[in-house]
Amino acid sequence: MRKKYCVNNEWLESKTTKYMPVTDSSTGKVIAEVPCCTMDEVQAAIQAASQAFPGWSNTPVTKRSQLLFAAKQIFDEHLDELVVLCAKELGKNLDEAKGDILKAIEVTEVACGIPSLMKGQSLMNVSGGIDTVMYREPLGVFAGIAPFNFPAMIPFGWMIPLCIATGNTFVLKAASMTPLTSMRMLELLIEAGLPKGVVNLVTCSRNEAELLLTDPAVKGVCFVGSTPIGLHVYKTAAAHGKRVQCQTEAKNHALVLADAPLERVAAAVINSGFGCAGMRCMALPVVCVEESVADEFVAILVKMAKAYKVGCAYDPTTELGPLVSAEQKKSVVEWIAKGVEEGAKLVVDGRGVVVPGFEDGFFVGPTIFDHVKPGMTIGDSEIFGPVVCIKRVKNFEDGLAIMNANPFANGSAIFTQSGHYAREFAKQTDGGMVGVNVGIPVPISAFPFSGHKQSFFGDLHCMGNDGVAFFTEAKSVTSRWFDEAEKKVTKVSTWEGTMTR
Repeated sequence: MRKKYCVNNEWLESKTTKYMPVTDSSTGKVIAEVPCCTMDEVQAAIQAASQAFPGWSNTPVTKRSQLLFAAKQIFDEHLDELVVLCAKELGKNLDEAKGDILKAIEVTEVACGIPSLMKGQSLMNVSGGIDTVMYREPLGVFAGIAPFNFPAMIPFGWMIPLCIATGNTFVLKAASMTPLTSMRMLELLIEAGLPKGVVNLVTCSRNEAELLLTDPAVKGVCFVGSTPIGLHVYKTAAAHGKRVQCQTEAKNHALVLADAPLERVAAAVINSGFGCAGMRCMALPVVCVEESVADEFVAILVKMAKAYKVGCAYDPTTELGPLVSAEQKKSVVEWIAKGVEEGAKLVVDGRGVVVPGFEDGFFVGPTIFDHVKPGMTIGDSEIFGPVVCIKRVKNFEDGLAIMNANPFANGSAIFTQSGHYAREFAKQTDGGMVGVNVGIPVPISAFPFSGHKQSFFGDLHCMGNDGVAFFTEAKSVTSRWFDEAEKKVTKVSTWEGTMTR
């Protein structure tokens, strides 16, 4: 089934001759095709957003909030439908897909409070008879370039809710491999009362997406994806005077100290390392374990991994679904072979997994490498698959040094019963999101998604107060009103009375 793109709330046939396949990751079958929109069609989406901005930005903030309330309700009503759609096109199991949708709804709920979040500041009598008020105002058109791995949470959570709640308009380049969930959520947003042109959606190649980085009408760009492309987006958009927010790659590490409850920790590692088939930037693909308990911990982890059920994404009993595409499966399999070549010990091999009835699905089973040494690329580079690496460390200091040597710093975690080491870890880790006995330390949406180092390029993170600030700019208004004496003043000082010294 060939899909359309959306401009001004209308789903339009593309004039392109190139369509991109969307597969059911569990069967390998093509379930839809999406257009590689032309440059003119991307331009039309930008123009529609630009034309919609004056009316939308002047819409009272309470009315914008009411739209978000309506969107939250309609997303809730269609939750089950969205979950299955996400599971089919991406490969997440039903529980993981449900989490994807619910995280989008969570940010929508936060955005419903925009009248409070967007409030500025004021101070009366900053100088004699002079008052200053600071307002937060929307900027205009924002563009979002979304990855394949969270087709609900990222575009309809990290990007759109706070953007439109603050009065901006939006052009979404949906991920070509997983666009169906995003398309359906936009249909529901339109059904909830979205005005024309406030959110527009295209699917295209990097060539056409370049327009989103250079067009003068676009005031800011949100990107989630690989570090090399993120750097290109950051440099190009910033050079064209745009605000930029790039969430990029990760290689999150955990540190397991000898006093930690090993079975409970192993359960957390299984969840965070193999959940979403490892295709998330807050996965936990590397675990640094104190040598004194490493043998015991690895034995527990191996036992749990081998019991993990691999299967069709929309089978309710599945624990580990497929990867998103044949290309992604090939990449992960090649990474596993690379780990073997580098000399790491492969203790659980997920290659060659076949799910009866779904033989053409893109499955890779849980994979564990032990004795991963510094310099081995499998322990330092993002794989984006269900692969966990064990690095054996001497102590807390050794483990922390190994973790902080990594160029990425999205998140990090420590497992310990020691308050001292937990506190020291929180202070000294480079990770921007820190877990203490929490494998996936993603904060709720009232806080920012705060990756560090080469996991983020920009000044303001998505969500939380950072998100509100990113989508708005401050305007300070200083005013005075003349009394009868002031009306007769004929000479004004350099600072017009605003300096009191």
